[in-house]
Amino acid sequence: MFDAMGAAGSADDINAMEIHHWYTKFMKECPSGQLCLHEFKHVLDLHGLTPEANSYVEQVFHTFDMNKDGFIDFLEFIAAINLVIRGKIDQKLKWYFKLYDADGNGCIDKKELLSIFTAIQAINGHTGMSAEEFTSMVFQKIDVNNDGELTLEEFINGVERDEDLMELITKSFDLSNVLKVIQTGRRNSI
Repeated sequence: MFDAMGAAGSADDINAMEIHHWYTKFMKECPSGQLCLHEFKHVLDLHGLTPEANSYVEQVFHTFDMNKDGFIDFLEFIAAINLVIRGKIDQKLKWYFKLYDADGNGCIDKKELLSIFTAIQAINGHTGMSAEEFTSMVFQKIDVNNDGELTLEEFINGVERDEDLMELITKSFDLSNVLKVIQTGRRNSI
């Protein structure tokens, strides 16, 4: 049931106490049981974002919204938490791929990767390299057939083969900070 995000498994992966904890948090922040994009941004205290950062937040939201109804319900929320907390690296890489593939055509092109990395830098602060350098480096290392697009297979195989790239992608796109915000309350109370 969680395969839509690459988080194969069942809700049993998170124990009953954790599910109760997350349910209480979710319902406190979202009494309707349906988290819309505006509420998602509010919960994470994401206001006044640059257009790039806003685009990234929207892409994260839409990736978590597995049934594409415009809301994140509790089941989708738990699937996302399970992926972030307990997901195996190949599951996370599939999710990252889906996040980068903004147009949903099954490939990541340079423009999509550049756009997402620029947005992430706007939210998380700048890394040791520019978005352009990051994009060029990724395509140089893992675009095996040099067609300017990365398939899911190229992406997963390439990242798994390159420790430095794996570390960079994992750190850059780590969503555990998002979970920390949700778990402890709004960002300004952390």
